Amino acid sequence: MTNIPETGRTPRVQIRLIIIQILVVSLLLTLGGRLWYLQIRNGDEYAEEASGNHVQQVVQPAVRGSILDARGVPIADNETRLVVSASRTDLMKMKDDGKAVLTKLADVLDMKPEDVEGKVRLCDAKTPQPCWNGSPYQPIPITDEATPKQALQIRERSEDFPGITAEPTAVRRYAAPGKSNTAQVLGYLSPVTDEEIKKAENTDSPFLRSDQVGRSGLERTYDKQLRGKAGVTRYEVDNLGRVIGEAESDDAKPGANVVTSIDARVQAVSEYWLNDAMKKARHEFDKNTGENYKADAGAVVVMENKTGRIVSMASNPTYDPNAWVGGISGKDYSRLTGKQSNYPLLNRAIQGQAAPGSIFKVIPTTAAVRAGYRFNGSYPCPSSYSIGGQTFKNFESKGHGSITLGQALEVSCDTVFYKLSHDQWAKDGGNKPKKDPKDWFYRTAHEFGLGKETGIDLPNEVTGRVPDRQWKKDYWKANKDAWCKQGKKGGEYAERIAYENCLEGMKMRAGDSVNYSIGQGDTLVTPIQMASIYSGIANGGTMYNPTVGKAIVSADGKQVEEIKPKSHGKLPMDAALQKDIDGALADVATRGTAAWRFQGWPQDKIPMHAKTGTAEVYGKQTTSWFATYTKDYSIVMTIAQGGTGSGASGPAVRKIYNAIYGLDDDGKQNLKKALLPEPEKNLPKIQTDGSIDSPKIKPYKPEAPKPPAGQQELAGAPANWRRD
Repeated sequence: MTNIPETGRTPRVQIRLIIIQILVVSLLLTLGGRLWYLQIRNGDEYAEEASGNHVQQVVQPAVRGSILDARGVPIADNETRLVVSASRTDLMKMKDDGKAVLTKLADVLDMKPEDVEGKVRLCDAKTPQPCWNGSPYQPIPITDEATPKQALQIRERSEDFPGITAEPTAVRRYAAPGKSNTAQVLGYLSPVTDEEIKKAENTDSPFLRSDQVGRSGLERTYDKQLRGKAGVTRYEVDNLGRVIGEAESDDAKPGANVVTSIDARVQAVSEYWLNDAMKKARHEFDKNTGENYKADAGAVVVMENKTGRIVSMASNPTYDPNAWVGGISGKDYSRLTGKQSNYPLLNRAIQGQAAPGSIFKVIPTTAAVRAGYRFNGSYPCPSSYSIGGQTFKNFESKGHGSITLGQALEVSCDTVFYKLSHDQWAKDGGNKPKKDPKDWFYRTAHEFGLGKETGIDLPNEVTGRVPDRQWKKDYWKANKDAWCKQGKKGGEYAERIAYENCLEGMKMRAGDSVNYSIGQGDTLVTPIQMASIYSGIANGGTMYNPTVGKAIVSADGKQVEEIKPKSHGKLPMDAALQKDIDGALADVATRGTAAWRFQGWPQDKIPMHAKTGTAEVYGKQTTSWFATYTKDYSIVMTIAQGGTGSGASGPAVRKIYNAIYGLDDDGKQNLKKALLPEPEKNLPKIQTDGSIDSPKIKPYKPEAPKPPAGQQELAGAPANWRRD
């Protein structure tokens, strides 16, 4: 092997490597020396200086957007008030936890010391209202009704009120234009909680500790759009609190406005006549219970037929949503939630469930035709119908001979539907059902949208109930242990029923189907469900998701996002059947059970369709139902423990229609007085500065009534009138 001599390049490479090594070592020594100088030699000095510098955030709350009616009238907006707030963090640093300061504050605000202290205590499972359910680190409002004199006292004597502020602040206002309360539709606000802040940290809409959050109604559904985005300026300050620089700044972005389909004028009218109907019902005698009707709750819905939009929605009992602004008092909270309140926070139009009575009969009519029965066939309407040893009677035990299905709707004959439902139950196998029973009456109810939410853009809607075979089985499983424990063969009535339910509670009995066929038994519906059904019949069969929101409009009016009507399907009826049912419901209004409530109505100009309902409720007085529609609107009213459909709810529904179309009690129309003869199509115009030229609304004042409801009015009813 030949040896290759080293080249002359090797020494030069080595020299270069040595030079590089020297440079690297020099740099490391320099860096180490500098680090020693900063951290050891002058470390304490720089640490003290750095600890004195920190970032402070100044939050500028975003102005919450307004909620407007269909013509641009504010039904929820903001106003500037003097708000007195307390910093709980500052108060807790004091020896007495701030008690002395709060006592002095109570004296200035003319409040009781215990009321002021109650405002700043934190809510938990054991703490009664009033208490603070927001973050303990944000200012807690004591009052939003401070006078300028009170605010000046607090600010001028700041040394006497550490941790207390008095500032002009934009707060929520529920304007009630024209005395239209709209409480359950609007909802209310309350402070954001720490849990909500943490949950929203990584979203595109995080909460700040100063935020108020929608808790019900439109305030909750459209909270993100209404809330906007708070502005935050971050300042770098030294240990003396002096600003030494601005780190970052985000401008506040005001919330968008929500334009609704509510007409504040119609809303005021609906609320007035619902309340009036309930008051009058309480003066009517219930012969079944031997006392006057209680009429303790009610609701009314006015809906556009061709869009599903809500023109008005009233629930009674009601409340003032302004009670929540600035923190609710203990007295108001007890009044709204106590046992005697009858729960005014509930929106009974979407959360009130009851048996529908005879307004349900459009569903078994449809089911019968689908099962093969002719609409214009002949069906016996005796005064009663017997199954085994049990007799089911017609309302007021009247018979009408042989009639068609249309006439059965007109006179509200129960026994026609009893027999049809019983026959179908038998065809499906009775107590021993076939493998795949047709169940036309139950299936049709589901296809009408019952037993599920309508999809309205309001929170906490309930589903109602269709008591079909599956429900019977589920209900039996949930209750069989209690029934078997309570039941006793040959015992008292309740014990015998429990015994039977223990053994056969899962079976669909003949009596269950018979009761169901007229909207009784275990059937439950809501007013919004029935309004959707009747508006669907009116528009030719389309089922719309009811909506209150009509558009989202930016604060400057430049961006408009319309909320388009959405359909979730068709009613299970063809055009011929829809026409037949439509005609039968017109007959109800002209010569049937609702005719006496529509005497003088201009049927040739504004065809009216109606169905009355009186639902029996175990242990309570009857529930009044009245379902109606014209070509434009459907109106459904219900009054719990209010009596009969046409007797209690009928007059109020007629009055609402009169106001909408500008009619007097004799049916003469004055379009100048008509509130909404046609649905509102245009959106209100919001200016770039956020202002809006909204029309003024006067408080609703009804015209002097004609003869009052009662026996005098009954004397003028048609000969074939029935109180159904």
